[in-house]
Amino acid sequence: MGKRRAGRELLRSLSKKQKKHLREFGEEHPFYDKVFTCCFTGCYCCCCLHLWFSLQSEDSDKSSAESDSETEVEQVSGYRKLLATLKTSPESESEEEEDESESEEAEQSEAEMDSQGSQETGEAERGEEDKNDVPEEEEGTTDTAEQMLSQEQADGTDTSSDPRHGVIEEFTDVKHESEFSLETNFMEEESGDCNADRRDSNPFKQHMDKELEEKEIEKMSTLPKTSSQSQWPRLGQVIFSSALEKHKTLKADKEVDVKQLHLHKPLESTWPKVNKQFLSAVDKPTDSSFTPLQRELFCVMNSYRDLFYPERSALGNGEEIRRAYCLHALNHVLKANAQVLSNNARRRDRKPGADTDEHRDQGLTRPKVLMIVPFRECALRIVHLFISLLEVNDKKKIDVSNKKRFKGEFGSDPEEKPPNLKRPEDYEAIFAGNIDDHFRIGVAILQKSMRLYAPFYSSDIIIASPLGIRTVIGAEGEKKRDFDFLSSIEILIIDQADIYLMQNWEHVLHLMKHINLLPLDSHGVDFSRVRMLNLNNWSKYYRQTLLFSALQDPQINSVFNKHCFNYAGKVAVRNVPLTGCISHVVVQLPHVFRRLEADSVTSVIDARFQFFIDKVLPEYRDAIMSHTLIYVPSYFDYVRLRNYFKKEDLNFTHICEYTKKAAVCRARRFFLKGEKQFLLFTERFHFYKRYTIKGIRNLIFYELPTYSHFYSEICNMLKATDSGVDATWTCTVLYSKYDAQKLAAVVGIDRTAQMLQSKKNVHLFVTGEN
Repeated sequence: MGKRRAGRELLRSLSKKQKKHLREFGEEHPFYDKVFTCCFTGCYCCCCLHLWFSLQSEDSDKSSAESDSETEVEQVSGYRKLLATLKTSPESESEEEEDESESEEAEQSEAEMDSQGSQETGEAERGEEDKNDVPEEEEGTTDTAEQMLSQEQADGTDTSSDPRHGVIEEFTDVKHESEFSLETNFMEEESGDCNADRRDSNPFKQHMDKELEEKEIEKMSTLPKTSSQSQWPRLGQVIFSSALEKHKTLKADKEVDVKQLHLHKPLESTWPKVNKQFLSAVDKPTDSSFTPLQRELFCVMNSYRDLFYPERSALGNGEEIRRAYCLHALNHVLKANAQVLSNNARRRDRKPGADTDEHRDQGLTRPKVLMIVPFRECALRIVHLFISLLEVNDKKKIDVSNKKRFKGEFGSDPEEKPPNLKRPEDYEAIFAGNIDDHFRIGVAILQKSMRLYAPFYSSDIIIASPLGIRTVIGAEGEKKRDFDFLSSIEILIIDQADIYLMQNWEHVLHLMKHINLLPLDSHGVDFSRVRMLNLNNWSKYYRQTLLFSALQDPQINSVFNKHCFNYAGKVAVRNVPLTGCISHVVVQLPHVFRRLEADSVTSVIDARFQFFIDKVLPEYRDAIMSHTLIYVPSYFDYVRLRNYFKKEDLNFTHICEYTKKAAVCRARRFFLKGEKQFLLFTERFHFYKRYTIKGIRNLIFYELPTYSHFYSEICNMLKATDSGVDATWTCTVLYSKYDAQKLAAVVGIDRTAQMLQSKKNVHLFVTGEN
């Protein structure tokens, strides 16, 4: 025992790097042979050998014949036991977990800063001291986790999804391939209404069975679209557009009978139960199973037209909309699969020599629906909705494979969130649950069962984030890339598109460029079952795109206008804001809007920068104009301004989404005390953190915010610092004629028209009490 204790003490004396190398390779790094004396090295090796032989002596009763064949196994288990002698700390199992705990402490310190501004200095210093005072025993000592890993591997348990071990390879379910194969299964009599799917009035059959001609394809790609407007009770102003003539304009149905929607079994009976919670909140309850918003949205969805709805709210109608498009997507998949399974039975029973061309019911690849959502929590809610829509009652539960694993990876632990953080309600709604933005999962649905983690080429529905799908698609020149599974997507749903502007919009554009292309490989498809529209590479003209956003933005509009080619036409909701969010500013503040001139959209970036450094910045260089916060929506503009401020040697500090916690604390403290005259502040930092910046006296909006309510939030920060002295606050906003949508969301549509058409370049608004 003395030698073993001495070995433990010697192992504790090693540095963090030495422990890490010992843990990974089972021996000391050769570099340290030169540092330590031969005596120490020999003593160290002797202690390890004594410890090793003492562990081996416990199993000395085994036969020599068995020992020859199990030498490697004994060495591995002995190494695990050697690691087990290291002292473990239950609070910190790895370096990564230490970093996470530090970040949580920094978050908590930020919350304390919001309530007690005088403690900012101490919190910043404490955050740095915590990094330096981490006990060495806690660094990298993962012996308990490694012992569990070795034990689970020995038992054949899959641990790749356990966050303690790290996801080495992406998990896909290969066990249930035959059970969910469309080619080898047949329609059950109870599960589907085959005759109903063949009716001419069925929207699915009408849309997918229509045969376009080459003249119509040319017309859609060359001729401009014709549009018409309509006023709907709930959606408001709706614009219909189509390149093909003789398309009927939809009318909003006041009442919808579920039986007339051609919903596939069992959706007719499960939908009213799933949607019950929203029906109780409607002012005038009716017999309909849809809310007024859902009824009008589903009317458009069920007609297989493209839809753009820019008034989605995480606090308000977000869950209503999610239920509506989940119903539509699941209805589409069930109908498509039922058609394939029923045709399987017909092909099995057909006579030899019969024509097989009538059974074209598939795409070049199996995935039919692609759902793009920002966070894992969204995917979790979608899958739960699918399960609820497929379960008729509590007695008839559907079989969901890998459900426990899915909850572990996509669920969240309520204890992970610091309890003392206070954020706006919309922030809490957007960032609820697991907010990891790198994920993708395939879902296969067949009759009465669901398969999670299905391989993409065996999936009916793919749920992914823009980053998750981007890493699979890859970039040109990469060896490992794949986008064939996107070739036959029939419904594309992009939910919460505004959040992707805060993540990386390039991922969305990259996806749109690789969807509905001809696959590079056949992937085992039976070409006698493939629809002619897919063989002709016309899939994009049949794809329905559903785009939901919280705001209207030129980049989102561009995707809807330039990347959606549905022959059935488009429906866009275009309601203009009558009153802007400037009415929500409660502080007495003069708002000076300064218009800059630019010849084109591409030149406005340089024109804004030149206007700022020539006309605006000189007015704030004086020391009397201290405590000036510059709000910058674009990160590239932020970098440009930061470099210019450094070049001009201005007294400034800066905060962006990449700034570390301690640096944020210092910057806020310097700005509050007036040690730094300017603070460069990015919109993405405000989106992800929502900190209250204290000490603001002068505001400059380098560009109008993407989210209009950010304007009132930033302006109301001025009241956060009450010095007891009458303060002269200022607010300056730069805008151009290309910012019409953002400007209308801030000041309203009427004022926007006046400000853009006026000969004057400066406009003043005053908010607050008189």
